[in-house]
Amino acid sequence: MADASRELASANNNSICASLNPDGKYVGQCAAFCGTALEEVTEVGDAVSFTCHAGLECRAVPIADAGQRLVAIVGRTFIKAENYRRATERAISGDWSKYPPSEFFENVLLTGSLSEIEKAAEKVTAEIESVEEVELPETPIEQPVEQIDGEQPEPTQPEQEISVPPNAMNAETQAWRAFFGSLLKTDFQRATESILEFLAHHYGFKALVWLERSNGGFENRAAYGEMKGRKVRLGIAADDHRLVEALQNEMPLELGERHGPDDAVRTMNLFPIGVAGEISAAVATLDKIGTESGKKQIARMCQSIAPQLEILRLRSDVARRELIGGAVRRFSDGIKSVETDDLWLSLTQNAAEILQAERASLLVYDKPTESLDIKSIIGSRNEFDPSQESGTRVAKVIFDRNEPVIVSDISKTGLPPVDERGYRSKSFLSCPVTIGGNVIAVMSFTDRAGGKPFDKESLELFQAIAPQLAVSIDRATLKERAGEFEQLSVTDALTGLLNRRYIEERLMEEIKRSNRHGFPMSFMMLDVDEFKSYNDQFGHPAGDEALKMVGHIIRETLRGADVAARYGGEEFAILLPQTISEEAVTIAERIRSNIAETAFPHRRVTLSIGVASCSAELCLAENIVSAADKALYHAKHNGRNRVQAFEDMEPGNAN
Repeated sequence: MADASRELASANNNSICASLNPDGKYVGQCAAFCGTALEEVTEVGDAVSFTCHAGLECRAVPIADAGQRLVAIVGRTFIKAENYRRATERAISGDWSKYPPSEFFENVLLTGSLSEIEKAAEKVTAEIESVEEVELPETPIEQPVEQIDGEQPEPTQPEQEISVPPNAMNAETQAWRAFFGSLLKTDFQRATESILEFLAHHYGFKALVWLERSNGGFENRAAYGEMKGRKVRLGIAADDHRLVEALQNEMPLELGERHGPDDAVRTMNLFPIGVAGEISAAVATLDKIGTESGKKQIARMCQSIAPQLEILRLRSDVARRELIGGAVRRFSDGIKSVETDDLWLSLTQNAAEILQAERASLLVYDKPTESLDIKSIIGSRNEFDPSQESGTRVAKVIFDRNEPVIVSDISKTGLPPVDERGYRSKSFLSCPVTIGGNVIAVMSFTDRAGGKPFDKESLELFQAIAPQLAVSIDRATLKERAGEFEQLSVTDALTGLLNRRYIEERLMEEIKRSNRHGFPMSFMMLDVDEFKSYNDQFGHPAGDEALKMVGHIIRETLRGADVAARYGGEEFAILLPQTISEEAVTIAERIRSNIAETAFPHRRVTLSIGVASCSAELCLAENIVSAADKALYHAKHNGRNRVQAFEDMEPGNAN
């Protein structure tokens, strides 16, 4: 860097940094970190370390030569798992969601300690001290600034040390290096399988399993040899101090397992995998490992691949969230403006399409009869017998337990066969649909496309569209079951929108869901500008007509799963499930524009809108309503007829 805000050159740059500053000029929050690095080292007179706003560890090394002041920023790497996860959340549903994920995570740098950065910084310093004169170009150059006399030194970024068995032959060393380098060219699932295959081939293992951290413990992710098809349940937590110590000592944790008719005890070697002392996974084997050095070799291998796996996990998580977001949008578009008579079939067809299921059913709970009524079945090869009580085989159990079930092979469950229904696959998924903590329906899916069994990803897709399903089913059943009286109890009589009581209950449910599953969610408050003067000038009947028109325009502008309500007087509220802040602002702007462009009977009518979205700091019902209200006040205070996002307000204005 030749000045405080621009790069002269970069090598092996973290793709996050490259995306945030595509032209090499430090803008936004980067300006306060890398942008001030030159000033910092000049003032201190020595290298300076810092953690930037993105959570990346950096070390700024001063360079003073040929009359110019320069600084080399080394590192730009994650060393803490929580910083890496926070970056993932920002990319999925926060302020970085506007960047293409394929570019943003193309070259994420991750290491386990500061020592790698310090080594890289020492290399840079040594190179600088060994050069008597360096001629610098007047314009930015593409080759690394450390390039000297045509020779390319080692990269200044931290390099991952590769552990190679000390007594290994050259061919095996090359095989390990080739395998290690290929990991980032695949996806996370394939990488875990490849690691087990590599261990089996090079160490002769016959029983291996990959265990992934989940809900404080471990669950199977991949298996090899004799472990395929077996469930491993460990009586040890993922944060158990013994695992952390095993990781630090580069040795496996040995666990005893009872086996066989004689109840003999055999040993399972558990090799933890993690970054910065945080365990994310483990490789387990029931094979005997003869020597301590052999155990240490494998432990070192597991330790050396951990950063690459974390990068793959990040990419997988972003891709998965993108898939879910796309599915939610498709589902919302599919059910928008569907009439009640077609709603049940539309809900079932759209849900089945999202989950790639050829057959699906929707059963809705009828409170007066305390039974599950079949509302829609698709893909069935035989007519359902209405004389039979519906849902007794599976759905009733799901309803009573309020828990989803994924079955990969029904023949292993003990459920009675139903050959007459002609199922083509042995796998099915059955899930409750809840609202306000109460189960209101059960959906079941069978015959997944391609013959693949349903899995956790299938369940996660269903859980992503479940909020929209719940709202649609709840509305339809209210109309069918309760008639006009109950419908009026949750509906504003003037505008036909839902009322404040209903949206507050739905908001609580969505907040819980967002906190539980990490789904995005946004909320907006809307207020008709200068409505009192409209009433005073044209009379209350004219004011009521204007509010009706506003309610109609809001309803027509929203998507199928969005929940709009009259909050009170001239104030409205909208709940947007599965919606990040940027999308919510776009929708709010569309509403504002539609209102402003509509010809009202007496004079132009406009709206001011405040938007708030769930985040780690802001995901309680009272907080998000308060935040949206503050943003609304800010919009009205700054000229009206505008949209204001709470996240974009200055800190002083957000309090």
